[in-house]
Order: sequence, then structure tokens, then C-alpha cells
Amino acid sequence: MVKEECKALLDALNKVTACYRHMVLTIGGTSDSQNLREELKKTRQKAQELAVANRNKLTTVLKDKTVSKEDKAEFERLWVIFSTCLEILEIDMRRALELGHEFPLNVPKKHLIQTGMSGGTSGVAARAMSVQNMKYEAEHNIDVVDLKDLENEINQVGEMMYEMEMKVNVPQWTVEAKQDPGAELKSTISVGASSIGMISVEENKSFCDISKVLAGIIFAAVLIIAIVLAVCVVKLS
Repeated sequence: MVKEECKALLDALNKVTACYRHMVLTIGGTSDSQNLREELKKTRQKAQELAVANRNKLTTVLKDKTVSKEDKAEFERLWVIFSTCLEILEIDMRRALELGHEFPLNVPKKHLIQTGMSGGTSGVAARAMSVQNMKYEAEHNIDVVDLKDLENEINQVGEMMYEMEMKVNVPQWTVEAKQDPGAELKSTISVGASSIGMISVEENKSFCDISKVLAGIIFAAVLIIAIVLAVCVVKLS
């Protein structure tokens, strides 16, 4: 039960962190706006809430001496994934802080990044917050006020990561992966793509078979010619 709860929290954190990164990349671009800055704030706060909940769950379990060896190995694997996800979140928060300073909304003369991305980000934010529609309540100077809050939250995430290392020592190199690299990508291939891949594989196999037959015929012909020449040389000598 606890394992499933931890996995659910981790999946939610991964989703929110991915959505946050997607929105951070639009700061300073054509999609940048006051609504985006508010979406960024709500999304990273949601990610921090999930991170705290996940940390508390995993810390309690990993400190429990009654947990079996197999279960402990699984929780350690989840802990490493969680730590990596938290590091990614901190990196993106720092990137958002830098871009926020470079591209303030209240300076219209500041040139924006031509990223090529267009359209709103409300759909991404709504998925991150698990809501159908986003509600915007921020003031017009959110880009200035939020940068100060963002600095404090970055420090909080850094302190959380430090406390995690002090409370639970799980070196990443001691945790073994359960799947080969890229296995999760292979498992998500659609049926259509799989069928196309199977057809191409069969075509390649048939092509390889024909090539082998031709190579065998050519080799046999060369061998026969070599034997005939050797016999001729012997007779002439």
C-alpha cells in the first residue's frame, strides 16, 4: 500500500515537473504573459507540495528497520528517482529566475526570445494542476513580486535536498535499475508503429536472404574459376 502511494506521488511529481519545464522554456518568447507567470508560480508550488509529501513518505519507510530487503531496494530506487526529479526542478527554477530577470513584463522595450513557439500554456498548466480550467488572480506586477518568492523557494528546495542527504544516505551508484536504458520508450510504441516496424524488419530479412544467396553464387563461381585455372596451369607446366 505504501509502495503504491509513493509511486503515485512520484508519478504526479514527474508530470508536474515536466509541465513546469515546458512552461519555463516559453519565458521571454511570444507566449510569455502575465498568465504564464502565474501558471509558473502555481505549478512550481504544486511540485513543491508533492515533493514534501514524497519526501515524508520515503523517509519514513527507509528508516523503518522492519522493511524487507526486497522492499527496501525498491524504495531506494524510488528515492533515487525522486532525488533526480527534485534536482531537475531546482535547475528549472533557477532558469526561470534568470529568464525572469532578463525579460520583465513591465519593460515593453525589452526584446523577447524568438523561440518559434506560439499559443497559450493554460492547457499545460491545467494538466499540471489537475484542473479543467485555470483561474487567474495575480496582480499586474506578478513578474516582479514573484521573483523574490522564487528566490526563497529555490533556497527551500536546496535545503530540502540537503536534509534528505543527511537523513537518508542512498548513494545513486548503489541502486540498480530494473530496466535497460530506453526500455520505457520501447514499451510505449503504438500498435501502428509496431506493425510498420515488423513489416520493415521482414522486408530487411528478405533482402538479407537474397543478398546471402547472391553472395554464395558469386563465391562458388569464383572458386570454380580458380580451380579451372589451377588445373590448366598444372597441365601446361
